[in-house]
Amino acid sequence: MADSDLMQLYSRRILALTTAIPHLGVLPDFDGKAMRRSPQCGSSVTAYVAMDGDRIADFRQEVRACALGQASASVLGQAVIGRSRTEIAQARDALNAMLTDGGTPPAEPFADLEALLPARDYPNRHASILLAWDATLQAMDAASQT
Repeated sequence: MADSDLMQLYSRRILALTTAIPHLGVLPDFDGKAMRRSPQCGSSVTAYVAMDGDRIADFRQEVRACALGQASASVLGQAVIGRSRTEIAQARDALNAMLTDGGTPPAEPFADLEALLPARDYPNRHASILLAWDATLQAMDAASQT
């Protein structure tokens, strides 16, 4: 990877997102919990959700990921409270399409994922970028099983 490519991939915008990840830590009273790990890089995210009906009432995440995974978790954390599984799944699918199929970035309230557009060219990073989303969806599924 050329230095200019690396600089673009880890832009100031991405790095700024990594320093402001909302809802870090463990949620002591959760309805669902899930951990996802990327076998490619070893990054992991554990998501905890407390639900109010079909919407997330409270949320925490433990993020041990590269800057791209952290940036993605930051955008998720900024708007996850009050969202339904459908909304999270649609944003996750739009993010995946943006990375793999040339799709457009997700809409508000997750539009800041546009900062991850340079990662399109680095498929080995896609799994880390999707970790927080997949963990959150799995935690929501676990909550619906109780």
